[in-house]
Amino acid sequence: MAAAQGRLSDGAGGMDEPKEAGGTTGPGGTPPLPFRAAVDALRGARLRPQIEVDPTPAPKRLAPFAYALEAAVVDGEEDLADGRLVLLHDPAGHDAWHGTFRLVTLVRAELEPEMAADPLLPDVCWSWLTGALTARGLAFGEPSGTVTRASSHYFGGLSERPAASQIEIRASWTPREGPGGVPDTATHLVAWCDLLAQVAGLPPTAPGDAPVVTLPQRRGPQSR
Repeated sequence: MAAAQGRLSDGAGGMDEPKEAGGTTGPGGTPPLPFRAAVDALRGARLRPQIEVDPTPAPKRLAPFAYALEAAVVDGEEDLADGRLVLLHDPAGHDAWHGTFRLVTLVRAELEPEMAADPLLPDVCWSWLTGALTARGLAFGEPSGTVTRASSHYFGGLSERPAASQIEIRASWTPREGPGGVPDTATHLVAWCDLLAQVAGLPPTAPGDAPVVTLPQRRGPQSR
């Protein structure tokens, strides 16, 4: 995961905030039971084998408590896509969230330049996120985010490098809280991994999964 962590150092949706090692942050006291239960569910989620997930330092100032994960879709020794998912918790509630929990994410993958120029690409990528959540039967509110396309062209001593394009999804949403005020974070993580896999061009995990729109002419996998 070293390469993925390097590519994600700029954060997403407030993830640029100062971070604290160990994956979880808080105001210094014992994390409340709903947050501990939500984190335990994340740690116990069963994911498809092509996705490697590791804890990563969480932002310190976005909420009283936070837990963060980084993931990469792996093919051998190469990464096809990578991302970060942060669970935020404010026991007092947050007006903008309409709840006490919030999930924040960054997902990125390389594309062929001609595919990145497709005007429908941002709408399709956003539908992948909301579709991944609804396909898993999850209730959520207040979704917001951006889909960004970036292209790099090389000149001079770097002119032999091919042009590179990247798609980046930054988003956040409020998971519905269940019994004891705890959201189903394990299924949210599984749905988020579905999004990662879809951006990477992997097929659905089962025949019953929601249909997907794939990106043709995807750039080859990156070296890790």
